[in-house]
Amino acid sequence: MRKEQHHKGWNEIKTNDSWALFKIMGEFVNGYEKLSVIGPCISIFGSARTKESDHYYELAVKISKSIAEAGYGIITGGGPGIMEAGNKGAHLAGGTSVGLNIDLPFEQHYNPYIDSDKSLDFDYFFVRKVMFVKYSQGFVVMPGGFGTLDELFEAITLIQTNKIEKFPIVLVGSDYWKGLLEWIKQTMLTMGNISPHDLDLVTLADTEEEVVEIIDAFYKERIFSPNF
Repeated sequence: MRKEQHHKGWNEIKTNDSWALFKIMGEFVNGYEKLSVIGPCISIFGSARTKESDHYYELAVKISKSIAEAGYGIITGGGPGIMEAGNKGAHLAGGTSVGLNIDLPFEQHYNPYIDSDKSLDFDYFFVRKVMFVKYSQGFVVMPGGFGTLDELFEAITLIQTNKIEKFPIVLVGSDYWKGLLEWIKQTMLTMGNISPHDLDLVTLADTEEEVVEIIDAFYKERIFSPNF
């Protein structure tokens, strides 16, 4: 009897998985339709826990404002902390301000600086990450936690494996990132798990001027387009 109940429950799970595909497809379609018309954008990543009084919050506002003034839109995860700072900077500059919000049991809520027609909701992290990679012309990565690292290394991996064209990935904050970069160089590279040229996939910066200079220099002779 237990075996039959177990099989019945397993079949119900498989059926639910099949129907979930339609919801996943819907999120892809909605994302593609809305983001395909926003123009060149830079994504800002960082911790949702960063307070407004924090140095990196203030720096993220300055960076995103400068990026928007340089003619790029700003994409964030739509929530508080560094994400809010990114949208705030774009808003202050009168630039495009996009929020890709994710439904989470904690931390995540809309910030007020997203353009009303450019706020998207996602249930699936993997769909949301596709949108970041496809419609961003660069990643600016502020100090953050596991989610920030996930998005950072996803982009690095896709570029390293030639699944997408190279775009600028800028790590902001020498004090925060130097330990990770040193470990990558001294451990991963030394053990032969990456190649020396893989170190060139990321650039370190500490000011808004440096970030804009890195992005502008990369696109000086390149044409903007979706990444795959």
